[in-house]
Amino acid sequence: MAEQDQSLTSKKSESGNISKFGIASNKSGEIDISNGIMELRYFESILESTVRLEVSFVDSGNSLNGKSILEGLPLVGTEKAQIKFEDNNKNKISTTLYVNSVDPIVEDAKKTVVHLGLVSKEHIQNQLVRVNKRFDGKLSDHIREILTSSTLIGTDKNLDIEETQNNYNFFGNNKKPFYTCTWLAKKGIPNTAAPGKTAGYFFYETSKGFKFKSIDKLLEQKQKKKLIFNETPDSRGDNIPAGYDGKILKMESNNSFNVQDKFESGTYSTRVVLFDPFNCEYQVVKPRIQETESELKLAGKELPVLNKEFNQGRVDDFTRTTYMLIDKGSLPSGSSEEQINKSEEPNFDPKNILNQASMRYNQLFTIKKSITISGDFSLNAGDSIFIDIPEAGEDKSKQKPNHEIGGLYIILNLCHYITPDRCLTQLDLIRDSYGRKVT
Repeated sequence: MAEQDQSLTSKKSESGNISKFGIASNKSGEIDISNGIMELRYFESILESTVRLEVSFVDSGNSLNGKSILEGLPLVGTEKAQIKFEDNNKNKISTTLYVNSVDPIVEDAKKTVVHLGLVSKEHIQNQLVRVNKRFDGKLSDHIREILTSSTLIGTDKNLDIEETQNNYNFFGNNKKPFYTCTWLAKKGIPNTAAPGKTAGYFFYETSKGFKFKSIDKLLEQKQKKKLIFNETPDSRGDNIPAGYDGKILKMESNNSFNVQDKFESGTYSTRVVLFDPFNCEYQVVKPRIQETESELKLAGKELPVLNKEFNQGRVDDFTRTTYMLIDKGSLPSGSSEEQINKSEEPNFDPKNILNQASMRYNQLFTIKKSITISGDFSLNAGDSIFIDIPEAGEDKSKQKPNHEIGGLYIILNLCHYITPDRCLTQLDLIRDSYGRKVT
């Protein structure tokens, strides 16, 4: 984590406030540990179903009825914690989490330093229930039902669920709810997309609730912040260039771009071999990036352009093959008569979904950056931000923005970090394309 870097000198990174961290005993009583907190880290990711938090605090040994917190509550796991913290701009996060792990990391005669891992209520509930019913209808409606059903997750948090255009019928087969949601996410087609051009969703939680969003919808959203990275002195954050919301304190590139890995994952060209067990016919479908790019919502101007020397004029190139039985007539909905009439209708359309989703997920991780900024708790995983990066050059006074790498990015992972003298936000950013769009 970049909080140890001495270059992080913005005044807005020097403070933060944990106003409440009350932990309730599973038996009786409650204690607020906010005054003893040494370090707090709050995490969100579009690759994780729920949020999580880690905190380290000092237990003086005489905190609760003459006992330590570990003994007095006692801390054994699943304790409810009411937490409130804010950044230097008064952006607040108020959440209720539950103790998932307890780890005393330093113990001596005078004090104990305790590390706690906390998760959302839904994370624990997900371990206790299984999906054992049949679902019929629109895929996005299944996500909503799994989250709100009292026999499954039963959340009362805000839901931001983007509608899918396709239906999908299935049995839960005793799977966990969040596994089912992420499994369904790979099968969704955005409601505004042309069939066969794009597919794929993300299911995740932020401080604002649960979200189910397509890749294209994430990439076409408006930027939430515009940030700049340069080496020009900015009076410790008081002199941000006009048009920007803040300055990037530290940046690292994480572009482990490997052509062979991209080919093996089918990022640019892939095929699917479909077999119909009803008539024993098979079909070979070869979606290629050139055929879908014009319909995609891109963060930049264009997807990577590869050397044409390796195409040699062939139009049937592919670097990955997937095989699938056509799901036809297995779970038709409706009355008995309606089910008979639908017996030859496909339940899942792999021709327009399977490899399109795989290609889109892989494309999204084309460019990766990690940045550290002053604590900004208004940001969430999945948000879009715009960053300007200077071109390389010795004369820093004449540097211009890099129009290939700079531009819109999606927040993949987010970590808010608070200590008694630091308040930072670290972001892992991703985008699918090169070239900067003008905003």
